[in-house]
Amino acid sequence: MIVFPNCKINLGLNIVHKRSDGYHDLETVLYPLPLCDALEVVQLTRSDQSNIGDHSVGQLSTSGETINGSPTENLCVKAYSQLKSKFPQIPLVRMHLHKSIPPGSGLGGGSADGAFTLQLLNDNFQLGLTIERLLDYALLLGSDCPFFIINKPCFATGRGEFLERVTVDLSAYKIVIVAPPIHIRTSEAFSSVKPARPSRSIKEIIKEPVETWAQSLKNDFEESVFNKYPEIRNIKNQLYKGGAIYSSLTGSGSAVYGIFDKDHGLNLSFGAKYFLKELISEQ
Repeated sequence: MIVFPNCKINLGLNIVHKRSDGYHDLETVLYPLPLCDALEVVQLTRSDQSNIGDHSVGQLSTSGETINGSPTENLCVKAYSQLKSKFPQIPLVRMHLHKSIPPGSGLGGGSADGAFTLQLLNDNFQLGLTIERLLDYALLLGSDCPFFIINKPCFATGRGEFLERVTVDLSAYKIVIVAPPIHIRTSEAFSSVKPARPSRSIKEIIKEPVETWAQSLKNDFEESVFNKYPEIRNIKNQLYKGGAIYSSLTGSGSAVYGIFDKDHGLNLSFGAKYFLKELISEQ
């Protein structure tokens, strides 16, 4: 059993209000892109199970991009544990996650991994969960996770869990993602932002031509992130100098993307430690 969790970018991001529970209300458009991790789940044999004993949280190995933190905190493991507690008939499994999406980059790789784990387990062990129930389980993993259950362009509000399908198609462009070797904690990014209601909703702005977005489509995290990490600001500047029609930080960073005409020849130069990927949207 293998799936390929994909990344997302944020088309604009407004921090609207800080709530009494400590979370923030926001609005953004989440857009999926075909930069993917690979997740394999293998059901353990009886012999395997007898060798490891009771390992109800599942086993996880990783490769590719470095993942910090304990395996028990990985969203793949959390997704498995969540469903195992509700559906004891799910067998013990071994999971291997190959990371191609840089962690801590604002591309949603961890959230995608968790959401795809829920769907894989539901499909392969015939749990009969509806999309609505999968969305509920995904939200328990994190605010971005429900989006990857739908995995189509969505206008997101609340913490990001209220999703409305929107029509936006970037398949006529190529999208370049650049991520420096900087991991930005989401809590750190939120602590430096002053919430404010925007004069125009992102849902309205994205209906306009991409060529107009540079003047109107903003990410509220950029000011504080760029002030603390000037090299991330430099990435955005370099993408514009290289011919981008639109460029922005995604999420709370550290990745920045640029939208280019599909036939535009790229001449970009970044450090060897930088992650750089050129993508064509499938939407």
